[in-house]
Amino acid sequence: MSFDHAFHQKAINTIRFLAVDAVQKANSGHPGAPMGAAPMAYVLWTRFLKHDPAHPDWPDRDRFVLSAGHASMLLYSLLHLTGYDLPLSELQRFRQWGSMTPGHPEYRHAPGVETTTGPLGQGFANGVGMAMAEAHLAAVFNRPGFEVINHYTYAIVSDGDLMEGVASEAASLAGHLKLGKLIYLYDDNRISIDGSTDLTFTEDRMARFRAYGWHTQIVADGNDLDAIEAAIRAAQAETERPSIIAVRTVIGYGSPNKANTAAVHGEPLGPQEVLLTKQNLGWPTEPTFLIPDDVLAHFRRAREEGARRRAEWEATFAAYVQAYPDLAAELRRRLAGELPPDWDADLPRYQPSPKGDATRNVSGACINALAPRLPELMGGSADLAPSNKTLIKGTGDFAAGAYAHRNVRFGVREHGMGGIVNGMMLHGGVRPYGATFLVFSDYMRAAIRLSALMEIAPIWIFTHDSIGLGEDGPTHQPVEHLAALRAIPNLVVLRPADAKETVAAWRFAVRYRRGPVALALTRQSVPTLEGTSDDPDQGVGRGGYVVQDWPTDGAGPRAILIGTGSEVQLAVAAAGMLAERGVAARVVSLPSWELFDAQPLSYRQAVLPPEVTVRVAVEAGVTLGWERYVGCHGAVVGLDRFGASAPYQTLFKEFGLTAEAVAEKALALLSG
Repeated sequence: MSFDHAFHQKAINTIRFLAVDAVQKANSGHPGAPMGAAPMAYVLWTRFLKHDPAHPDWPDRDRFVLSAGHASMLLYSLLHLTGYDLPLSELQRFRQWGSMTPGHPEYRHAPGVETTTGPLGQGFANGVGMAMAEAHLAAVFNRPGFEVINHYTYAIVSDGDLMEGVASEAASLAGHLKLGKLIYLYDDNRISIDGSTDLTFTEDRMARFRAYGWHTQIVADGNDLDAIEAAIRAAQAETERPSIIAVRTVIGYGSPNKANTAAVHGEPLGPQEVLLTKQNLGWPTEPTFLIPDDVLAHFRRAREEGARRRAEWEATFAAYVQAYPDLAAELRRRLAGELPPDWDADLPRYQPSPKGDATRNVSGACINALAPRLPELMGGSADLAPSNKTLIKGTGDFAAGAYAHRNVRFGVREHGMGGIVNGMMLHGGVRPYGATFLVFSDYMRAAIRLSALMEIAPIWIFTHDSIGLGEDGPTHQPVEHLAALRAIPNLVVLRPADAKETVAAWRFAVRYRRGPVALALTRQSVPTLEGTSDDPDQGVGRGGYVVQDWPTDGAGPRAILIGTGSEVQLAVAAAGMLAERGVAARVVSLPSWELFDAQPLSYRQAVLPPEVTVRVAVEAGVTLGWERYVGCHGAVVGLDRFGASAPYQTLFKEFGLTAEAVAEKALALLSG
């Protein structure tokens, strides 16, 4: 179909001025990027994007990511115009309390928003994860004549996205994996908040992406619709490399006084400049939020086209059901996020043992017990698979030409791994995990935070969870990291005490779908204790529980000793020492603060009776936050300093993380 230039400019200006008017009404926002990027978005959404606004969760839709999330009004305008359930009144409430149009796109706030973006580079990495999930599902489920998984992942990315390290990490892996159905449009406007990108960003961007293994193109004029269309078609034709198209745009296009300046990046045009811009582009100055009838009818063709393409897919899938009923049933289950019967039947069982095992080893055993029954489980490590114990046996590496495999080699790219795993989870059909040392959770914190903000359910595996890793020293010994992760809302942090609790933690993590779960696991062996539980409903899944009351003389405990992870054994040993002194002590394992705090008050008080004020907590990390459990009369045996390089047994002794220290604290409190 050939473009009628005047009409299509009117359609593009509709997008522009919906953004301008919304930002101006809110007196807050970023009008410049939507004004400059509207033509490329228009071409993509009206000529290429496979989607059905009436069914935004259609599995075989193309994914569109606005990585430049500050340009959110560009996305909201397109969603409204093409017929998603996003009323114009919500665009008029841009950035207001309770609206469907927050300042940056938020997953689940409006239909058609595929991911939460705004922190630059995250959407770029999410898109890579989406493309990886698509490639994996296509390799597993497609059969000749039945391409039931066959879609593209598109994104609009910005100068700021390309500056961020997370995008570089993700781009490097995407090129290595030859993700040919990944197509990014780069809004090359060369303006950031500080001013021209020449201040900081002068490398040859396309040369960088060619070095990553990407197919690159340049469109010299961001208003040249034919050139944009041709570039996208060329990108689709390139099946061996991901594609990036640098589209040279003018930020704030049409604004007589602010176009191509930093002033239009992140603040409203102002009433006078809005008027001048509308006059300059031949747009009626009133009413605001104008959508011409013919333009709306043009955009709304997406409903008809989307319904037609979805119906075609459903017909193909119906035939697929007849030809491959087992595969079809499995695909449906995975896309629905349902667990198969007996998915946890092969998880290992552990008996009390003084020798025990490292919880990272037990986690690896759990992964390999779950993997045959949960074929959607896939993931890997940031180049630490032998240490994190994340390799799935019996399958190869997810790689170019081998997308059906489930071991993902992320390389030394923790932040990129985090964003990619989020994208895989958002795509659906897979249950991804990503792993590294706990100390390097800092490197991927933004991605962990976004998984919690979106309430999606990847599994984060963090091993080497304390000074217990020993000789590698303080650079690798996490001290503040448990506290930092616990500070993230919606993130469940689980630090299991032993092998039994690790099994329970995996049972919980697989079942849990309301947000991400982070597992903190030991490098060193820990004993498998009497009293711990592998039943998440009775123990770990409730966040905290009584491991033992000793001695049980019917009078109730005089002291409560609370531990997490490898330090629960210290609490158990300390309780034995107190028993020798005639002091009845209760030992509580508290693997998850978040889950425990969510329990009914009656349960929490049953575990931590308020009348027992002598409480000692022990954890090989900073003591921040423990006051909520030990109260004003309690104490914490912790580590409010960095570690050191030595065998872990020496470190625990030298830093006073011993059963004797716990018992002495309790006795001091009792005598005080």
